[in-house]
Amino acid sequence: MKTHTANLPILLMGPMVRRAEQTGVCIQFATSKSANCQINLLNVECYSDQHTVSLGEHLYLHFVIIKPIDNKLPLDSLLNYELVIDDTVIDLSPWCYSGQTTPAFVIPNKLNDILHGSCRNAHHPAKDSLVSASHWQNNQRGNNNQGAQLLLLSGDQVYADDVAGPMLLAIHQLVKQLGIYKEQPLAIELPDDIKEQLYNRHLYLPKTPWQKRSKLGIGYWLKKDEPHFSSVKAYNHLIHFEEYIALYLLNFSAAAWQCVDIQNTTYSGQNKQNKTIFDAEKTALIDYAKGLSEVERLFANVSTLMMFDDHDVTDDWNLTAGWEQAINENPSSKRIINNGLISYWLFQGMGNDALNKTGELLTPFKQSRTANNLWQFKAFDKPLNDFSFWHYELTTTPKVVVLDTRTHRWRNEQNFNEPSGLLDWERLTELEESLLSHDQVIIVSPAPVFGVKLIEAIQAMFNICGQPLMVDVENWMAHEGSAKKLLDTFRRTDTPNETLILSGDVHYSFCFSVQKRFGNHPNRIWQLTASGIKNEFPRKLINVLDKLDSILYGPKSPLNFFTKRWHMEVDKHQTKGEGQKYLVSDSAISLITLEQGNLARYQLIHGSGELTEFDLVEN
Repeated sequence: MKTHTANLPILLMGPMVRRAEQTGVCIQFATSKSANCQINLLNVECYSDQHTVSLGEHLYLHFVIIKPIDNKLPLDSLLNYELVIDDTVIDLSPWCYSGQTTPAFVIPNKLNDILHGSCRNAHHPAKDSLVSASHWQNNQRGNNNQGAQLLLLSGDQVYADDVAGPMLLAIHQLVKQLGIYKEQPLAIELPDDIKEQLYNRHLYLPKTPWQKRSKLGIGYWLKKDEPHFSSVKAYNHLIHFEEYIALYLLNFSAAAWQCVDIQNTTYSGQNKQNKTIFDAEKTALIDYAKGLSEVERLFANVSTLMMFDDHDVTDDWNLTAGWEQAINENPSSKRIINNGLISYWLFQGMGNDALNKTGELLTPFKQSRTANNLWQFKAFDKPLNDFSFWHYELTTTPKVVVLDTRTHRWRNEQNFNEPSGLLDWERLTELEESLLSHDQVIIVSPAPVFGVKLIEAIQAMFNICGQPLMVDVENWMAHEGSAKKLLDTFRRTDTPNETLILSGDVHYSFCFSVQKRFGNHPNRIWQLTASGIKNEFPRKLINVLDKLDSILYGPKSPLNFFTKRWHMEVDKHQTKGEGQKYLVSDSAISLITLEQGNLARYQLIHGSGELTEFDLVEN
């Protein structure tokens, strides 16, 4: 059945400012019809190239690359822009900050203020910190300040493995409303009625039969099949490509929610617990949707760059070589993983490098759509999985190095069930070379390099018991080879004087400073962890872990000598003001302030709008 375009907004998503450099700026958005689009910078001579991907009967994803006609584009100054669709200037006043008539962004050179965060779960009851960040940015622009020059999102921008019941219904409404092209059927027998699938999808996802499990594990003797998708919240796990596309729209776009009816979605099953969960998720999603227009305003005014972590595809993505092997041996499991990766490429990856390398996948992707508008990705999977440039760098001051810690893993060849290193030897060597000859560098690592020792010790115990998937043993120290190579790099005398590591993933925030215990090189490393934007670690539990970690791994504790990083002195920094603590659970996005390239302030902007600041002075 064809949908009607009369009630669809022309702009379905965006505009979103992505990579911004002197040689070109990428702006990403989606429309409900095929259109000729251009972006004009006001008072700057430029032209624009348009790249469009048709994803549905009424869904077109556009990337417009703005390029200078003669000289390079201006640095470190606000650049106002307008969007023209089919020769009509689009009214972008809803995307403007105070005192502006058009949206404006900065092409950063010398970084002063950076917003960074991760883990934005739409149905989590915590407030969306991106809304608070947008309010902060509005205040800065209203006071004639640039505000943040860069917004870095370091993982779990969407939760494909943890989907709310009402969100799954909204996804299927949006697929129908926009006529999003579907993929060819998978060999997974789901109930025809989407309502019958609610909170039951994990029952239909592929599993490894107990007979094929290792006899060394308890699962074999209990005759328990092993799910390929290990998320404990996989009840509504996304499966089909069109579902991933709709999820991104509903996570990034206020207009997408105008195309669905969340208010009247109901749970029609008989399970009372599921109904209670459904109603709570619905309340959270309605509140989330209300804040999206403010979030889009932030995206339209600040260069926004991203990197995937596991939940963008699925929990425990490539955690162990054994997990990878199980996935790759099952066509349906592999299809689901690749659906998540393709959707990341479309909505996050291409904007990160302005299609410089990621654009190489455009032609084979478009060739995957059949004459009857079905996706057949069998041929596209090879170039997708062979693609090795998800990581990227920015030539700013300080230099920014964004790591892909998911697809270049250092696998444990002796035991496939042991956690893989987050980067293999080749990528760690590249990272080492990236750090040399720079006074200051910012590394974006989705998982903290220097984490909470007690929590890592607990993860290690679960791993010893053969359960790495149960507690996500995904820290840099979990793999002997990658840990040693990385720490050896940081101990070199020719590494930067100051390195900032921006991380998320863990659902709590903290500030650690790290220096070598031995040697005269004055290099300092700051581990700045902000997580989550809309997610939280259980507060009572994090307070207990905070106190225990301070007791067991204090500066004079002999337990420090049993950690892989005992050659490095790690100082924990408390928050300022009343109720000082090292670990902050409250949802937040971080604000990093630099002076001459060095860290000057580290603050958290909470979903409530409140600010928390860490004391950077050594204890």
